Amino acid sequence: MQANNKKTKRLIFFSSIILLIATAWVNTAFSSHEEKSAKHHANEIVSDSVVAHHDESKLEHAETEIHAIEEKIKPGEIIMGHVTDAHDWHIATIGHKHISIPLPIIIYGETGLKLFSSSRFEHGHANYEGYKIEGNHILALNHDGTVNKEAKFYDLSITKIVAAMFFAVFVLCWIMLSIAKRYRKNNLKAPKGIQSFVEPLIIFLRDEVVKPSIGPKYEKFLPYLLTIFFFIFINNLFGLIPFFPGGANVTGNIAVTLILALGTFIITCANTNKNYWMHIINTPGVPWWLKFPIPLMPIVEIIGVFSKPFVLMLRLFANITAGHIIILGFMSLIFIFGEMNVGLGLGVSLLSVAFSIFMNMLELLVAFLQAYVFTLLSALYFGMALEEHHNEESH
Repeated sequence: MQANNKKTKRLIFFSSIILLIATAWVNTAFSSHEEKSAKHHANEIVSDSVVAHHDESKLEHAETEIHAIEEKIKPGEIIMGHVTDAHDWHIATIGHKHISIPLPIIIYGETGLKLFSSSRFEHGHANYEGYKIEGNHILALNHDGTVNKEAKFYDLSITKIVAAMFFAVFVLCWIMLSIAKRYRKNNLKAPKGIQSFVEPLIIFLRDEVVKPSIGPKYEKFLPYLLTIFFFIFINNLFGLIPFFPGGANVTGNIAVTLILALGTFIITCANTNKNYWMHIINTPGVPWWLKFPIPLMPIVEIIGVFSKPFVLMLRLFANITAGHIIILGFMSLIFIFGEMNVGLGLGVSLLSVAFSIFMNMLELLVAFLQAYVFTLLSALYFGMALEEHHNEESH
């Protein structure tokens, strides 16, 4: 039995090594082939333009194509394009053709409400209805095509981040409603399927995070804390999927983390008691000269009230974004070194694929930990707001 287990482990190990080598070889070969094909095509264009040098329009077209072909891969643009928001959902790039899912553009301005598809902008190469897209921003235009900086309008478009959140919420509701339905039908039976995965998480959060942090009044805050945990967790998992409907950097968007942290801040302030504010204004156990006449400690404590949600926002944003950048950085090394030298590219490809797999496995753990930490800190803030004053008799 032990011999069979050893053989199985060896088979899995060697299969993984072969898979890494094959993936690296395919990536390097593809990069090298694309570079050779581009050079060959450029030479053909140059020859045609020399023969037909009298045709200025043809020559200009040839120069444009040569310039496009000679452009090398730009890892910075690729990485930032992934971690930032967009008005379409990119699927793939084949040659110079971008395959993407257009998203609705909703603009409310001086001329009223405008609703159209982002495909009208042709990836930033065209204007439509007096607007154009530049990067991830929509700009208003004058009649002569120049940017109108004084135009006031509201961009209510469904961007990639928003669409990804809608999809995550749909999946989350489907999972939770199906589990609730199964509980109503089979209340006394053992959980199975996705229910057996979600139930331990709920019990763990309730008994190990929410109850100890908040105390007897924990039930009031449990729905909110469970919601933000699963919302962050499922978006983190979808963000690790490199193809549609994954790949959106939802929890790595600072606007999303700001709203989540703002929710915790508002709930904390709405449930505070007299003792909470007394600890801030007149902190017990602190020497009087730190409180009067210059209120140093009250100022520090008031700053702490606002810095806590700020730290919540930055922690989630920075950790998720950093993980995505590192993984994409490793993958970009394959093409960078592949353009320099095929042999060097092969060696770097092996390391890049190996590190990318390692980072993806690590990001699976981070996806859970960041959701857990955000929920735990929110529960601790709620517990601090509800803490009652305990009178101690002096002897």
